[in-house]
Amino acid sequence: MNKSLITASLVAAFALAACGKKEVPVVVSPPPAAIVVTPAPMTDAANAASSADASASMAADSAASAGAAAGDAVNAAKNAASSMPK
Repeated sequence: MNKSLITASLVAAFALAACGKKEVPVVVSPPPAAIVVTPAPMTDAANAASSADASASMAADSAASAGAAAGDAVNAAKNAASSMPK
């Protein structure tokens, strides 16, 4: 009986040791590299502003043309409606 008790306790000890928490190595990552931002030269900004101004002017001209075309379409619809027999 003593031998079976000792054997059972040894088996339990080995089982607990085998299933125990395993040590995982800690991985330390290096800090991120510094990001260096260089501002764009002022000439590029001036060129971009000039280009944006020209684009805005063209858009305004297109909007005015579209408004005139819409007005013409409204007038044509009114004329067509008034010329229909009642």
